[in-house]
Amino acid sequence: MASFAAQGYFFSRRIRRLTGTYKLTIAYDGGSFAGWQVQSDRKTVQECLQNAIAKIAGQRCNVVGSGRTDAGVHAIAQVASVRIPTWSHSPQTLARAINVHLPDTIVVTQAQTAVDGFHAIRDATGKRYRYQLQVGGPRDVFQYRYRWHLHTAIDVEAMRTAARRMVGEHDFASFQASGSDRKTTVRDVRACDVIIQDSPGIESPGIDSPEIDDRETPDAQVYGGRPEQPALNLAIEVEANGFLYNMVRNIVGTLVAVGRGKYPPEWVADVFAALDRSAAGQTAPAHGLFLLNVDYPSSILTDWHPTASHPS
Repeated sequence: MASFAAQGYFFSRRIRRLTGTYKLTIAYDGGSFAGWQVQSDRKTVQECLQNAIAKIAGQRCNVVGSGRTDAGVHAIAQVASVRIPTWSHSPQTLARAINVHLPDTIVVTQAQTAVDGFHAIRDATGKRYRYQLQVGGPRDVFQYRYRWHLHTAIDVEAMRTAARRMVGEHDFASFQASGSDRKTTVRDVRACDVIIQDSPGIESPGIDSPEIDDRETPDAQVYGGRPEQPALNLAIEVEANGFLYNMVRNIVGTLVAVGRGKYPPEWVADVFAALDRSAAGQTAPAHGLFLLNVDYPSSILTDWHPTASHPS
């Protein structure tokens, strides 16, 4: 059996190896950016993060996000992996240092040390998105950038019935944006909830999603979308083991088509069977979509040790 000294040596070596890789949790207002991924001529979230880290690390580091959110899409808890070999301070100090160099519309809410090889895309086991809508009422000047404003009557119960048909393992080819290239379009949707929100504010669910409100909507389930009526704030939350390009926004557009009475809830089965994007509803606007959280196995995290030196 190895001596205490030898065990200590190997433990020290392990800590040294692991301290250079970090899991970052990030919130941002997507209306300020041309999406996540770096572009040559437009400001993106990934670019801002990489520039901020370069200032504190003295070198360029590649920041890998769990998904490439589109222009206008927001995040409450996007996750990114990054290796910063020169950083030797605590992950809490890392988050504060990065935030000093970020615009006001991006913040690193948490930094954690991760095992070598942690990859924000490959290691993710699931994601949850929220899409926010306003039905009826006058335009809310404080919320219009974060909700799709519908001006027609909506049957919330019909939307809920259709949403339940989205749950399970299905081929979501009809809900994938045209031109996407994936090995398979089969996804396992674990939840698709239509929620009546009591307040118009953007909750911070990262972590605590609001309770599903099963109250019947006014006027015997159908809520009119006239400006003179009080607004009804809705959220559609979708959780799955993975998502296709524009899948959530296309699911939302399909549920809205059902809510407007254009199709019955049973139509969802026909949409699945078609395996054709043109069979589903419209793509909901980007500005109502939020990435709520990304799931990972607990094994990707490791304890930070204040005496461990950074990787050589």
